[in-house]
Amino acid sequence: MRTYLLPAAVLAAAVLAGCGSAEAPSAAPPSASPTSAAAPTSSAAPVAQGEPGAVPPLSGDPTDLTAPTQAGPGNGEAPATLLTQDVVTGTGTPATPADTVAVRYTGTLWSDGSVFDSSWSGGDAPVEFPLDGVVPGFAQGIEGMAPGGRRVIVMPPELAYGVDPPPGYPAGALVFVVDLVTIT
Repeated sequence: MRTYLLPAAVLAAAVLAGCGSAEAPSAAPPSASPTSAAAPTSSAAPVAQGEPGAVPPLSGDPTDLTAPTQAGPGNGEAPATLLTQDVVTGTGTPATPADTVAVRYTGTLWSDGSVFDSSWSGGDAPVEFPLDGVVPGFAQGIEGMAPGGRRVIVMPPELAYGVDPPPGYPAGALVFVVDLVTIT
C-alpha cells in the first residue's frame, strides 16, 4: 500500500510547488493551500458508533494493540470538523505539535471504509515522523495523545488531502485508527 504521510521536506516541496509561495508551509496537505491550525476536538464522552457523523464502527478487537483494526464506512455526512475518540488511553506525557512520533495506523475512506494506507501492511514495526510534517488532521488528531493509546481520527477533507487531491492521494473525509507507540 502507498504511504501517504509525507516527510516534512517532501510535503514542503509539494505545497510550495502547488501554491507558488516561498513561505514555509505549516503542515498543510499537498493539494491545498496551508490551513490554519485549529485545536483538535475530542469527544468528551464516547460518541455512539454508527450514528450519522460519528466515529464509524471498528473491525476486530479494537482494544488489542498487537493487531490492526480499521474503521468501516461512515454513516451519512462526514463531520465538518476534526473528530477524535480514544479507544485505548495511553499513559505518560502527551504528544505536542513539535514532537516526532512513532505510530502504527490504518487509514480508510469515510465514504466506503476501504483501506487506502496502513503501516501494518509492512508488519507491526511503527513508522516515525515529525507531527509538523504531515497533513493537519493527522497532526491535530495525535496532539494530546499519550504513548500506548489507540485513537480514531475522523478528518474532513480540508484537514486531509482535500476534495481534489493530486493523483494517487485519497479525496474526501478520511478515518485513521492510530496507535501511538513512542514520542521523541
